[in-house]
Amino acid sequence: MGHGTRDPAGYGIQDPGPYGIRDKGYETRDLAGQGTRDTEHGILRDMGQGILRDREHGIRNTGPYGTQDHTGHGTLLAGGSRGGSGSSGSSEPQERGGCGRQRCPDSPLTGQSGALKRKLQSPHGNPPVKRKRKLSINTFRKGATEADRREEGSSSQKPVPKKQLIDKQNESQKSRPFIKTSSLFKNNPDIPEIHRKEVQQVQENVFTTDSFSQLDLHPHLISTINTVLNICSMTSVQKQTIPVLLQGRDALVRSQTGSGKTLAYGIPLVQSLQGMESKIQRSDGPYALVLVPTRELALQSFDTIQKLLKPFTWIVPGVLMGGEKRKSEKARLRKGINILISTPGRLVDHIRSTECIHFRHTQWLIIDEADRILDLGFEKDVTVILNALNAERETRQNVLLSATLTEGVTRLADISLNDPVSISIADEIQKLPEPPSQTDREASSSSNCMEQKNFAVPETLQQYIMVVPSKLRLVTLAAFILQKCKFEKRHKMIVFFSSCEQVEFYHELFVKVLSGGSESEQPGHSSLSSLSLQFLRLHGDMEQEERTEVFQEFLKSKTGILLCTDVAARGLDLPQVTWIVQYNAPASPAEYIHRIGRTARIGCRGSSLLVLAPSEAGYVSLLASHKINVSELKMEKVLASLMKDDRFKLHRPGRKKSCGKNPQEVRERATVLQTKFENHVHSSEENVRWAKKALQSFLCAYTTYPKELKHIFHIKSLHLGHVAKSFGLRDAPQNLTALPTAGSKRKIKAAPKRSDLLKKTQGKRRLAEILRSEYSNGMDTAGAKVKKKKKRKQRKAGNQQIPT
Repeated sequence: MGHGTRDPAGYGIQDPGPYGIRDKGYETRDLAGQGTRDTEHGILRDMGQGILRDREHGIRNTGPYGTQDHTGHGTLLAGGSRGGSGSSGSSEPQERGGCGRQRCPDSPLTGQSGALKRKLQSPHGNPPVKRKRKLSINTFRKGATEADRREEGSSSQKPVPKKQLIDKQNESQKSRPFIKTSSLFKNNPDIPEIHRKEVQQVQENVFTTDSFSQLDLHPHLISTINTVLNICSMTSVQKQTIPVLLQGRDALVRSQTGSGKTLAYGIPLVQSLQGMESKIQRSDGPYALVLVPTRELALQSFDTIQKLLKPFTWIVPGVLMGGEKRKSEKARLRKGINILISTPGRLVDHIRSTECIHFRHTQWLIIDEADRILDLGFEKDVTVILNALNAERETRQNVLLSATLTEGVTRLADISLNDPVSISIADEIQKLPEPPSQTDREASSSSNCMEQKNFAVPETLQQYIMVVPSKLRLVTLAAFILQKCKFEKRHKMIVFFSSCEQVEFYHELFVKVLSGGSESEQPGHSSLSSLSLQFLRLHGDMEQEERTEVFQEFLKSKTGILLCTDVAARGLDLPQVTWIVQYNAPASPAEYIHRIGRTARIGCRGSSLLVLAPSEAGYVSLLASHKINVSELKMEKVLASLMKDDRFKLHRPGRKKSCGKNPQEVRERATVLQTKFENHVHSSEENVRWAKKALQSFLCAYTTYPKELKHIFHIKSLHLGHVAKSFGLRDAPQNLTALPTAGSKRKIKAAPKRSDLLKKTQGKRRLAEILRSEYSNGMDTAGAKVKKKKKRKQRKAGNQQIPT
C-alpha cells in the first residue's frame, strides 16, 4: 500500500506513498513536493515535463509529449492525428468544456465522501478549494523542480495578504464616520464675480438739534415725550411734519424706515384732541382712525399712542385686528373708542356687521405704510372705509405715510387727500436744482416724490450680499447664525423667508439641530457650546394669541433669532436688532428697503445680508440702479466659523489637531452639518412631508416674481436636486418636478377616497337600522322602506319629465 493508488468514490485519487499525490475531487496537492498544485484559479504546472492545464482551453503539453486540447473534444497529438470526443490521447479524455472527470452519483461509496473529506484535510487546516477539472494520475507522477516548489509555497500564501487588506479596509471604514450625503462641493455652478457700480446712496439726516419744547405743544405732552419715551430732540421728519399737521393740512409723508414717522403723526393728533373746546367723551365714538397693514404694527402703534395719552386719561385708544374675538371688540365699540387703530379687513367686517360703529365725529384719517396696505390687496377695503367716512362726515384731516411711495399710493392720495403738502426728507437733502414752489407741490400731490426710484437708506446701516450655490444655502445660513449669535458678541437677528411653510420648517430644523443640546461637547469647549440659541417664528398662518406672544417676547429679549415672513417687514420697531438676513430675495427694491429698515433705527448701528444664488447675481445691479450700495461677503469666510464648533468635527483616530482654517476640514465639517440636517429630516415620514411642503411653497413663491425680474428669478434656472438639498432632502422629490395645477391630480386622487367614505357611511346607516330593528316592533322600518320607495318613484318620474 506504500505506493498504491485507490479511488474509493470514483473521483478522488490518493497515493499515501512518498510522492503523496492525491486528487480529492476538486483539488490536487503534492505533500512530498514531487508533483504539482492547482490553485483556486484552476492552473496546474509541472515545470519538469512542461504540462500545463488551463480551465478554459483544456490541456496543453509543450514538452516532449506534445498533447493539446483547446476545445475539450479530444486530444490532439503533436504528430497531427486528432481524436474525437471519446478518443484517447496522452491523457484521460476530457468532458465537453474541459470539466474533467465528474462525480458518479450511483457509486456505492458515495456516502463515505463526508468521512473522506474529514480524513483528507490539508495540513494547513484550510478547507479545499473547489475546481472543476481533474487530471489523470499519470500526469502527477512526473517530477517537479525546486522552482516549482518555491512557486507552490508562494501560491499557498497568496490569499493571506488579501484577507489582511480587507480587514484593514474594514477597520478604516469603522474609524471613519459614514456620511450618507453626496459631496456638497461638487457639480456646483461657478460663482460669478460681482461687478458693483459705486453709487452715491441717498441718505437722510435722522436727527436735528431742535427739541419738542420749541413747538406749541401742551407741557404735559412734552414731559411725557421726554420722560416716558426718553426722547429729547426731534428727527428730521418730525420737525417738518408736526408743524404742518398742527395747521390742519393734509400731508403725504415720505421718509426712510426707522425715522420716527409714528410720533410724527401721533404727537399732533394727541395735541389737537386734548385741546378741543368741548371735552371728548368716550361715548362720542372715534375722533381719529389709523389704518395699518399688519396686526403687529397695530399693536405697536396702539402702544405708542397709549404712552402719549398718559396725561390725558379721558381720551380712550383702542385696537381692532383679525384673530381677536368679534364679540369683545363689539363690546369695546359699544362703550366707545376715541382713537381707533385697525387693520383694513377687520374694520370693514365691523362696518358691515356691527350696528354701533359710526364715524360722525371722525376728524382724522391716518394711513400708515400706505403702499403695503395696497400690496396686500386692501385697496377695495380702503375704498369701503372711505365711502363709510364720507357718508357721515366729509371734512377731515388726512395723512398718508410710507418709506416708499408707489403708483398705487398716487391713486389713493388723489382719492383721499385734499390739497396735500408733500414732505420728503431725501429730496430736500439732495437739493434738486429746480425745486418746485409750494403751490406746485400742493397741486401735484407730490407726484415727483412717488415717481422717484431712489430710496433713502440709514447712514449707520452696512449692507452685504453673499452668492451661495443652492446646495450650500442651508449649511451657510446655519454657519452664519452660529457665527453671529453664538461665537461673536451677542446679536439679535431677523431672518426673512418667502413663505409661511418655510418659516415653520426651518424653525423646527434649527431648534432640533443647532440649539438641540451638546451631545458631543467636550468639557474644555463647554463655554461656547453651552450658549443655547433662541429661535422664534412669526408668520401670517399663526393664531393671533401666539403671534402677539412671540412679538412681545422678541421685543423684550436682548438676543434671539426671529424667523419670519414679510409680516414683520413693515413699521415694526424692534429694539437692538443688529442683523437682518434675507434668505429669499424680496420681490422689489422697495420691499428690500423695508426689510433692512428693521435695523439701524433712530441712529443705531446695524447690518443686513442678502443671500443670492449664482443665477440671481443680477439683483445687485438692480439695487445699484436705485442707488443702493452693497458689499460682498464670501461664503468660505462664513463656513470657516464651523471650525469653532467641535460638534461638526470628523473624529479620526491618529489625526493631528488642525491649526488654522484648513479648507478641506472646513468642507468636511460643512458636510457633517448637512448630514445632521438630512438625518433629522429623514428620521420620520412626517419630517420628510414637511420638507417637501416647504420646498413646494418656495417654488410657488419663486414663480410669483414680477415680470420685470423674470430674467433674474426664473424657475427654470433652478436645479431642483440642488434646491432640495437646502431643505435637507437627499434627492429631488418626484412629485415636485411639475407643480400640481388646480384640478386634475387632486380630483383623481379624491375620487376613491370619496367612494370609501360613502361606503363607510352606508355601512354605519345599515348598522343603525339593524340596531333600531332590534328594539322596535318592525312597523317603523317598514314604513321607512315604503317612504323610500315612494321617493325613488317620484325622482324617476321627475327625471323622465325633464326634456332632453
